[in-house]
Amino acid sequence: MISLIYAGSTSACFELDHASPYYAPAAYTVYLNGEEKQTGNSNVFSLFALQPDTEYTVAVKQEEGMEEITFRTACEACALDVRLFGAVGDGEHDDTDAIQAAIHFAPKGARLYFPAGTYLCRPLALRSHLTLEISENAVLLGSADRSQYPILPGLLPDMNGGNNVMIGTFEGLNRTMYQSLIHAEYCEDIVICGRGVVDGNAQNSDFWTEHRHFETARPRLMFFCNCKNVTVHGVTGKNSPSWNLHPFYSENVSFYDLAIEAPKDSPNTDAIDPEACVGVNIIGCRLSVGDDCIAIKSGKIELCRERCQAASDHVIRNCLMAFGHGAVTLGSETACGVKNLTVTRCFFNRTDRGLRIKTRRGRGKDCDITGITFDNIRMENVITPFVVNMWYNCCDPDRFSDYVKCRTPLPVDERTPHLGTFTFRDIDCTGAEAAACYIDGLPEAPIDQVNFSRVRIAFNPDAKPFVPAMQNDAVPRLKMGLYLNNVKKVNIEDVVVQGAEGDILIAENCGQVEAFALREVE
Repeated sequence: MISLIYAGSTSACFELDHASPYYAPAAYTVYLNGEEKQTGNSNVFSLFALQPDTEYTVAVKQEEGMEEITFRTACEACALDVRLFGAVGDGEHDDTDAIQAAIHFAPKGARLYFPAGTYLCRPLALRSHLTLEISENAVLLGSADRSQYPILPGLLPDMNGGNNVMIGTFEGLNRTMYQSLIHAEYCEDIVICGRGVVDGNAQNSDFWTEHRHFETARPRLMFFCNCKNVTVHGVTGKNSPSWNLHPFYSENVSFYDLAIEAPKDSPNTDAIDPEACVGVNIIGCRLSVGDDCIAIKSGKIELCRERCQAASDHVIRNCLMAFGHGAVTLGSETACGVKNLTVTRCFFNRTDRGLRIKTRRGRGKDCDITGITFDNIRMENVITPFVVNMWYNCCDPDRFSDYVKCRTPLPVDERTPHLGTFTFRDIDCTGAEAAACYIDGLPEAPIDQVNFSRVRIAFNPDAKPFVPAMQNDAVPRLKMGLYLNNVKKVNIEDVVVQGAEGDILIAENCGQVEAFALREVE
């Protein structure tokens, strides 16, 4: 079955209903109005260079036959070529003023078109009701000169006595930051689409080499602050100074069939980090970066006190994630909580951890993470497939304090986080090394429930020791089985662990533990 998941004025995205994670069972051919357009092998594909307000018929020929769907592209007010505003696109001329003029003066509902070329620019500020189409062989190239990036404040007082105004942020706090390359604040109805590239150019700047010495937070590739109805479709993002795509306190944000690339050793280049957002779709994306591929966040406790908004109603589906510290991560900045997350039909390849939840004492009582489901996932050469860590010790001044690392129960108070129910089902993992799973709750606030169903973990015969979770006094592990500590209820059904050393189930300080059809294979 083929379904339309997005139709803009010049592009559309489709999804095939196959059970296989990310990849279709076999290659297929796509036809547009009877004309062969492309072949594909993934469950999500897109078409570009369409005409606005036009009806099309798309047919997909697969082994089992041909199926078609009819759809109509969206209307638009007008389409404008950025070169007519003075943009050159030669990679040397600074095109910022021309592009910014086009953004500012284009009518509501306009599409700004970037033809083939390299458009060198400083940070750009978007406005509402606008589409940027970065066409095939077009590159939006960020300046490598840090002095060209304006510094924005973090939190500003309202002179009329109203609520503080959020402007800048990084790692869960309101703080001064460099303006991002593509930057939108308090906007709505924004589309960024096309087969082109948005290149942060950080490899030629000091954003990566001097990142530990900045008092001001580095820019992101794209930042959407307090925005509504944002869609990014098809483009490739690469070489961001820090996080790539960062929606912050935004609603109805969708990322479709795009690619994010950064070297494995690039610092903090998370691919997609929705923070305190409501309604996020991440579908058909290909992510390979130097940190977490996807990190769902909701701020640290100070941000939560300013405005408590849980990250909720997120869907991650048919994505491919490679390298990185974690494939899909929750945290660690989750002080406002995370609710109703589904991750399905994804393929993780060579990430350090697969499905990763991280929090710690100090995130606060509103840090309630529950209703989390991961199913139909394939992992290859993921060092530790499942990590739930309530002892995370990075990115905070008190990371090595007794409060963070004390293993005896502390009083439950306004700083204590809560982890609810987590379900892992229909997941196949090969090439694991450190542990099948590493789940470590707090003694004063045990995790409510962990469910494993129809899961297979096979260890790499040549595995090397590795630390499963980033926490104080961590010990490298090698071919460790299912490790669970401080969990109220554990349900294990139809789980196979192959090649473990020692017990395949280690449950410490756990309440009810039920294991049915838990099998060990040599």
